[in-house]
Amino acid sequence: MGELFRSEEMTLAQLFLQSEAAYCCVSELGEIGMVQFRDLNPDVNVFQRKFVNEVRRCEEMDRKLRFVEKEIKKANIPILDTGENPEVPFPRDMIDLEATFEKLENELKEINTNQEALKKNFLELTELKHILRRTQQFFDEVSLTMEDPSLLEESSILLDPNEPVRVAPLRLGFVAGVIGRERIPNFERMLWRVCRGNVFLRQADIEDPLEDPTTGDQVHKSVFIIFFQGDQLKNRVKKICEGFRATLYPCPETPQERKEMLAGVNARIDDLQMVLNQTEDHRQRVLQAAAKTIRVWFIKVRKMKAIYHTLNLCNIDVTQKCLIAEVWCPISDLDSIQFALRRGTEKSGSTVPSILNRMQTKQTPPTYNKTNKFTSGFQNIVDAYGIGSYREINPAPYTIITFPFLFAVMFGDLGHGTLMTCAALYLVLRESRLMAQKNDNEIFNMMFGGRYIILLMGVFSMYTGIIYNDCFSKSLNVFGSGWMSLVIIDKILQLDPAVDGVFSGPYPIGIDPIWSISVNKLSFLNSFKMKMSVILGVIHMLFGVTLSLFNHLYFNKPLNIYLGFIPEIIFMASLFGYLVILIFYKWVSYSARTSRDAPSLLIAFINMFLFNYNDPNNKPFYRGQMAIQSLLVVIALACVPCMLIVKTLVMRRQYLWRKHLGTQNFGGIRVGNGPTEDEAEIIQHDQLAQQSEDEPEFNFADVAVHQAIHTIEYCLGCISNTASYLRLWALSLAHAQLSEVLWSMVMRIGLYSRSLGGFILLAIVFYFFAVLTVVILLIMEGLSAFLHALRLHWVEFQNKFYSGNGFKFLPFTFESILDGRAED
Repeated sequence: MGELFRSEEMTLAQLFLQSEAAYCCVSELGEIGMVQFRDLNPDVNVFQRKFVNEVRRCEEMDRKLRFVEKEIKKANIPILDTGENPEVPFPRDMIDLEATFEKLENELKEINTNQEALKKNFLELTELKHILRRTQQFFDEVSLTMEDPSLLEESSILLDPNEPVRVAPLRLGFVAGVIGRERIPNFERMLWRVCRGNVFLRQADIEDPLEDPTTGDQVHKSVFIIFFQGDQLKNRVKKICEGFRATLYPCPETPQERKEMLAGVNARIDDLQMVLNQTEDHRQRVLQAAAKTIRVWFIKVRKMKAIYHTLNLCNIDVTQKCLIAEVWCPISDLDSIQFALRRGTEKSGSTVPSILNRMQTKQTPPTYNKTNKFTSGFQNIVDAYGIGSYREINPAPYTIITFPFLFAVMFGDLGHGTLMTCAALYLVLRESRLMAQKNDNEIFNMMFGGRYIILLMGVFSMYTGIIYNDCFSKSLNVFGSGWMSLVIIDKILQLDPAVDGVFSGPYPIGIDPIWSISVNKLSFLNSFKMKMSVILGVIHMLFGVTLSLFNHLYFNKPLNIYLGFIPEIIFMASLFGYLVILIFYKWVSYSARTSRDAPSLLIAFINMFLFNYNDPNNKPFYRGQMAIQSLLVVIALACVPCMLIVKTLVMRRQYLWRKHLGTQNFGGIRVGNGPTEDEAEIIQHDQLAQQSEDEPEFNFADVAVHQAIHTIEYCLGCISNTASYLRLWALSLAHAQLSEVLWSMVMRIGLYSRSLGGFILLAIVFYFFAVLTVVILLIMEGLSAFLHALRLHWVEFQNKFYSGNGFKFLPFTFESILDGRAED
């Protein structure tokens, strides 16, 4: 964990790679993931770089693999993932991979095309089969209707009774087809309007859904037959059918022909079904074979693409035989990088070794903090606020302890902490199996990534739960109580340690359990937790200010120590450190009997700023309090101009001194071989140019405004940040009260009855109690306490020493490809 206290020392290095060995060397660097390549061609278009054709070929292979993957997932075939890390193929192997993928893609496309054509033919024959069956039923019904003599009687009413009845045979035309079931009402309405009621429509639903050959969806359709007279109506009907995307099929007029056609259609359907089954079996075999190796193919192709993309960041010398790259890398890993370059050179068969040359630069290196699976979660909490500046103090090691502890102060409950610890232990003990499953649920992945944070939060919550003596809103009577004699005296229990004979001494650990049934429980806990919050907050902030000293010492900034750190620590210690001392002094100096006469800390602290020591309602804590407090306020106020004015003036004086030192005149007399006046002017000009590169121009107004903002923010922040730590008290009381309300309003219902019915009621009530405990008290309250602890670290703690103005070290690595995530 020693490397966590500061970011790694980084260096800028040049790599000289032979053209034939560059691919293998970059491949080895991607495997170890320790270098960050810089783009040496920022002005060159991506389409004009040397390896753009290779990148395009890799993208084309990736596209073909995605097509195959899509087909595999559509067929519900599991993709084999053995966790294998295949080696990067050589450039000469790209042709074989392209041929393999081209053959596989063409074969799948041909199978899909043939299968779609077969399914389309199968659908048409199936629809024709249903039409032939239904139309035969329609014709049978019509023939029975025409043979009914009652129709003739009805029609004779419209005729003249004196004229003889002549019934001429009507010859009607008809069309038959299939249409989507949802289009039937509009289709029927349109036929009626356009044909003016001169057509006769019969339709029937097809019970079984049919498969759409293009999309594979199941669709519901209906068979229809339309009778009409004349070619004009026939044309209208066909146009309407075409507009409603109805499919028309030829249907013979005679029953015998329809029967023969139906037999032929059934035979063809059976043959097609057999061919479809064979085609599907062949497709399944091809996809199953591809599913075994597609993950390895993806990794190989994406590794190749990442290598060529990285090679495009390099420069090529004039001889076209050497690639020049610039990389950021940790100094501690230079040997590993050299070894990787040697392996890449040997693998490529080149006889010329690759060269790693460290460079001197004034550019700010990236920030790189080495982490493991335990510390990565806490480092992510810090990085979410801002990436630390290069070699700046890293708050992550201290956050490992302070973050779960401050969370536990707000969440303190032995029962809830135990549940949280058990959940985190499950994630920790089964982490290898859960990582292999690669769950896509974002919320689960977030909780899994912070499993060690949750584990520590649960353990610390168990500790604070013991201190608060709180377990699911109930107190644990482990060591008995020093107040037991008072229970017999008063039905309404109000604890008063000043009463003789009822208080035997302090509880061995935590809070006496009898406080849970006392009516003055809240007033006691309010006082205890409020003072505890102030003490923890001031210690936390003083620790943050102290850490800034190590930054100033490391970066060799004595001015920031004398006119920054020292005034800041004195200002905070003389005011709020003194308040903490007063809290401890009050606890030690006043007993249970004299506590009623103790002065108020809040009033005393306010009077300290107002220099008001004549308040009869608030007596002093000790002799000489007025002199000491007045001195502390004067010292604190004297620190403000040191930070606000003195530091700015000293910075201006130092700048002018350096400027005067750099522009000293050499004099008008040339001694020996000294520079002439012209040479002296050239030297002065070079010195000024060098100075302007090393140090930016000093702007007094900007520096003064910046320093004023920093001073005001720090001084006011000491007050507001101290008050902000009172959230530890507020959320702790809120969590305890919410837990108590949940017990009294839910769990107590099931504890009233002791019969068998009461047992069943208790089981039901306990189920609701458990669900509400997990959802409200663990998840919602836990998330609330987590966010407040996060705020205390980002705003109250880290702003004392952590600027977070750096940029992250992003090494070239194949790790994201192995994890199944796309390479950026």
